[in-house]
Amino acid sequence: MAVQRRRRLRATMHCLVIGYTKEEGGERTASLMDNLMGLLRIHVKRGVNLAVRDVLSSDPYVVVKMGHQRLKTRMVKKDVNPEWNDDLTLSITDPNIPIKLTVYDHDTFTKDDKMGDTEFDVAPYIEALKTHTNLEEISSGTVLSRLQPSTSNCLAEESPIYLSEGKIVQDLVLRLRNVECGEVELQLEWIYFPGSKTFLSQ
Repeated sequence: MAVQRRRRLRATMHCLVIGYTKEEGGERTASLMDNLMGLLRIHVKRGVNLAVRDVLSSDPYVVVKMGHQRLKTRMVKKDVNPEWNDDLTLSITDPNIPIKLTVYDHDTFTKDDKMGDTEFDVAPYIEALKTHTNLEEISSGTVLSRLQPSTSNCLAEESPIYLSEGKIVQDLVLRLRNVECGEVELQLEWIYFPGSKTFLSQ
C-alpha cells in the first residue's frame, strides 16, 4: 500500500510539472517548485439530489478548477445521487485562490449540460494545519475547528476540521448554485513530499 501511494504521488508530481512546462515554460515550473506548499487531495465523495438534465435522470461528473489547474471525476450513469469516490490532487502555491467545482451532465451527441457550480476556500484548512503541529498529542476524532454556513460561503452544513488516523482532514457539504437543487460532499487531505515548502513538522 505504501509503495503504491509513493508511486501515485510521483505520478501526480510528474503530471503537475509536465502540465506547467507545456503551458508556461520551464521558468514557470521552477517557480512552481519554489513556491509549492504541498498537494491537496480532494476526495469527491458523492452528489446529493442533483438536478435532472436527461428525461428521468442525469449522467453527472464534477470538474474541479483552481487557477489554471483543471481536474475531473469519472462520470456516473443515470444517477442524481452518484457515488464518485474519486481522488483529485491539486498543487497549492497560494491558499487564497478559491477552488471551484462545476457539475455537468454528460451527453453523447450534444454539449454537456451544467448542473450547478460551487466553490470553497482552502485557507481555513491550511490555517488548521499550521496551528496544530503536535498531532501525537491529539486523539483521533478530535475536532480542531468548525466552519459555519453563511451567505458568504457555499456550505450546506457545518464543516468540521478534525484529526483522523494521524492526519488533519476537513469534511465539506457544498450547496450548488445556479441550479434548482443539489449538493456535493468532499473531504480534504494534505499531502507532503520531499522538497516542498512545508510549514508543518513531518
